[in-house]
Amino acid sequence: MNFLFLEPAEQELDEAAAWYDKKAGLGSALVKEVYAAIERILLFPRAWPTLEPGIRRCRTKRFPYHVIYQQQGETIVVVAVMHMRRRPGYWRDRLIE
Repeated sequence: MNFLFLEPAEQELDEAAAWYDKKAGLGSALVKEVYAAIERILLFPRAWPTLEPGIRRCRTKRFPYHVIYQQQGETIVVVAVMHMRRRPGYWRDRLIE
């Protein structure tokens, strides 16, 4: 199984990492946490809570972020790297049919 980021999700991660880097020097730690969540998803893609049919979320352990994803065959598509306090569902228009 492999994964890919949708461009907006990758941009969210970059922006969040830049913010954490500027505030506390933790940008690379956030990126590592997101990739660790993706590794867990790749091992157990159906283990995480369902937000709606075909869409799941995996929380990072150290930061208040969820990796929102959908499975397309053998590929995990990262739809969003969502801050937990951001409005829910803003990423719905990114979904792959």
